[in-house]
Amino acid sequence: MKLSTENKKKVIIVGAGVAGLSAGIYAARSGFDVTILEQHMTFGGLSTSWSRKGYYFEGGMHWLTGSSPKLPLNKIWKEVGALKENNPIENRDPLYTVLDGDKNLCLYRYLPDMKKALLEYAPEDKKMINKMCRDVKAFSRFYMPVFDTPGCKCKTPFGFNPFMFIPMLPAVLRVPFLVNKSYEEYVNKFKNKNLRHLLMSVIGYRYNALSFIYTLGSFASGDCGYPAGGSVQLVQNMLDTYQSLGGKIEFRTKVENVIVEDDVAKGVQTKNGDMLADAVIITQDARNAVDTLFDTMIDEPWVNKMRRNAISEQNVFVCLGVKADLSHLPYTCVLPLEKPFEYCGCKWNEIRINNYSKYKDYAPEGGTAMTCLLIGDSYKFWKMAKEDGTYKAKKEELGKLFVDAVSKFIPQVKENLEAIDVATPCTYERYCSSYQGGWMSVWKKGGTQDNYPQKLQTIDGVYFAGQRIQMPGGLPIAVYTGRQAVQQLCKDEKILFV
Repeated sequence: MKLSTENKKKVIIVGAGVAGLSAGIYAARSGFDVTILEQHMTFGGLSTSWSRKGYYFEGGMHWLTGSSPKLPLNKIWKEVGALKENNPIENRDPLYTVLDGDKNLCLYRYLPDMKKALLEYAPEDKKMINKMCRDVKAFSRFYMPVFDTPGCKCKTPFGFNPFMFIPMLPAVLRVPFLVNKSYEEYVNKFKNKNLRHLLMSVIGYRYNALSFIYTLGSFASGDCGYPAGGSVQLVQNMLDTYQSLGGKIEFRTKVENVIVEDDVAKGVQTKNGDMLADAVIITQDARNAVDTLFDTMIDEPWVNKMRRNAISEQNVFVCLGVKADLSHLPYTCVLPLEKPFEYCGCKWNEIRINNYSKYKDYAPEGGTAMTCLLIGDSYKFWKMAKEDGTYKAKKEELGKLFVDAVSKFIPQVKENLEAIDVATPCTYERYCSSYQGGWMSVWKKGGTQDNYPQKLQTIDGVYFAGQRIQMPGGLPIAVYTGRQAVQQLCKDEKILFV
C-alpha cells in the first residue's frame, strides 16, 4: 500500500543494489519519503544478469546465504520480498565436479555423500578428509545471527536468545585455528592433485580457511540454494516490494556529492541538479564513497582504517553462449589444467565453469549459457589497457585463449560458440563505482573481522550500508546492513522501525 509522503522526512539512498533496495523498503515501511538514485540504467548493482544474442548470463549470484527457512536471515529475505513463490529454491547437488574422464570427482553438499566420495577418490588423504568433514559438520550448525540495533524501537523485534549459541560452540572453538590459516594453505595439505583442484574452486583464493569451511558448512546445513530466475528475479521482487510501498527510483542519476551545511547532510548533488533530503544512505562501495562523495576529506578512525585495510577482490567474468545441449555435464564443472591459464598478470590452475543448461530460458532452444569467474588482481592491467587503447583487443584475446582452454575438456564450446562476453574490474568500476573494480569483500588469513559503523560522527544524517560494511560481505551482508542503516536512522529520529 502506498502511503502519503506529505510532511514525511525525506531520505535519499545512493545505489539500487541489494543494500539500497533493502534500505529503501525498510525506510518506506517505517514512514519515510524515500528516493533511490541509481547511476546505471537498471537496478541490482553487483547482483545482476544480462543477455547476449538470446543467452542469459547470471552475473551476480551463485548461491544465496539465508535461503533456508530455518535461518534468521531467511526472515529478512522474506521481509524485503526477495523470496516469493515465483523464485523457489533449488539446492543443487553435487556442488562441484572435476572433469576427469570416466572418474569424475564430486563435492556434495550432503556431508555423508561428500565424505564417501572424497575417501573413495583419494584414500591417501583420509586423515585430512576426516578432519575437514569434522569441521564442516561443526560449522553446519553455525549461522549468521540477526540482531536489532540497540536503542532502536522496533515494531517486531528479532529478540535475543543466548541459547542459540550453544550448538555453535564446537565451531567457535575452531575459529582461532582456521582464521589464521589461508584457504590455499589449508587445501595444499591434501596430497591428491585433483582433490586440491576441486577444493580450490569453492571460493576466492585469498580468503582464510575459516571462510572455506564456513561455506561448506552452510551447504551441508541445507542453506545456500539457488532461487529460480537468479539475481534478476531476486532484485525484481525487491524492487516490486519497494515501489508498492510508494518508494521512488531514478535511473541514470549519478550522485556526485553529498551536500553538507554546518556538519549536517542536506541532500545530494547530481548532474541534473541538487536534491534535498533529511538523511542520505550511501550503499555504493563505502571505500570509494568516502573519498569521492564529499568535498571535505572524511577523517574518522573507522574511515581511515577502511582506507588502510580494504581489499579489492577482483575478477574477470567470462560468459559463453554455446549452440549445443550440454545438460549431460554437471552444474559446475572444474577443469584441472595441466598447464596454468595465464593472462592479465594472473594465473589459474583450474577453471570453474557454471553450466546453466538445465535452467529454463537461460539460452535459446538447444543452447547452453556458461559463465566463469577468473579471480585475481587484474585491475591495473585493465586500467592501463583502457588508457592505452588496447582494452577491447585484450578482452578479445583473453576470450579466445579461454575458449581454447575450455574446449580441451568440452569440445562443443569452440565448435558451437555463438556468444562471448568478457567483463573486467573496469566493468565493475564503471557500472557500480566499486573500489578498484572489486566485486566482493575479503576476509584474509589472520585478519580480524573488519566491521565498520554505519554512520559518520563528523556529519549528521549520513548512513552507510553494503557488503563493505561488515565481513565477510556478499548478499547477506548487503540486505542486513540495509536494514541496520534504517534502524540507526529510526533511532536517531525517534521513529518506530517497521
